[in-house]
Amino acid sequence: QVQLVESGGGLVQPGGSLTLSCEASRSGRDLRFGAMGWYRQAPGKQRELVAISSTSTGTNYGSSVKGRFTISRDNAKKTVELTMNSLNEEDTAVYVCCGRAGLREYWGQGTQVTVSS
Repeated sequence: QVQLVESGGGLVQPGGSLTLSCEASRSGRDLRFGAMGWYRQAPGKQRELVAISSTSTGTNYGSSVKGRFTISRDNAKKTVELTMNSLNEEDTAVYVCCGRAGLREYWGQGTQVTVSS
């Protein structure tokens, strides 16, 4: 079964930084991902785009994180990272890794990021 596995979530103080990582399971290494990225969902809010790295269109960031977050992808290794800087309480959410291969989408289980003093 193809699975995306996130890591790096946790508790961070406002103004701090955190880096999330995502890696496809072994079965997923056989896929060619055209895009990989991150979404997030906070309690009471709908899921929103954080950042996506696409082979065809480059990188796109959600307006709320643009300039603070940076996405990087290693397509050969089927990994993607999200470096988050200048974190604030509004960034608290479950961050979910996603990938697209052909017409199919794959999702991780999510990792909690909590920004609090």
